[in-house]
Amino acid sequence: MEKNTFQTFVEGIRPVWGPLSSEVVDLCRRQLENLLKAPAAEEWLAALHREAPAGKELYRDPSHGFILLAHTEQTGQYRPPHDHGRGWVIYGVQQGEMGIGTYARVQEPGGSERLVRRETYLLRPGETRVYLPGDIHDTRCTKGPVLYYRFTDRDLKKEESEGHKITRYIQSNGDWTGSASCPLS
Repeated sequence: MEKNTFQTFVEGIRPVWGPLSSEVVDLCRRQLENLLKAPAAEEWLAALHREAPAGKELYRDPSHGFILLAHTEQTGQYRPPHDHGRGWVIYGVQQGEMGIGTYARVQEPGGSERLVRRETYLLRPGETRVYLPGDIHDTRCTKGPVLYYRFTDRDLKKEESEGHKITRYIQSNGDWTGSASCPLS
C-alpha cells in the first residue's frame, strides 16, 4: 500500500527524534514543509478542509511525545503574545495567511517588564516558522479561513498542569505586560 503524505511525515521524524538541536529542528521543519505540499485529494487533508476544526490533534507520538495539531481560524482571529514555556513549536500554513509578530521582553527601570515588537510578517501557504523555548509571538488570521499546523515537541497543556510556566501577555495602557492566566488552545 502506498503511503500518504501524513504517514511519510510521521515516519520521517520518528527515527531521528532527539533532544532540541539545530539538526532536529531543521529536519522537523523540512518534514512539515513537505506535509504542507500534500495533495488536497488525500483523505486526511480533505477531511480537515471539510471539518475546519478550531483545533484537532492529528498525531501524538507514543514514544517521543511530539504532537501535530491542525487549526482553522477565520479572518481577524487573534491570539495575543505568548511563549511556549520549555517547549518549541513549528507553525506551518496550509491555506490562507497568518500574520505573526515577534517580541522581546524589556525591563523597565522600576523592575516591571513590557514587550517590544521585534517584527511582523505574513506566513503564507507552504511556509513554516520555528519558535524555540522562550520566544514570544502573537498570531492573527489575515486571510481566512487559514488552516495551519502546529508541531510541538511536547504536550503544552500537560506542561502547564505540571506547573511549567507558559506565559501569555495582557495589554495594559497600550503595552503588553505581565501575564494572563488563560487556557492554552
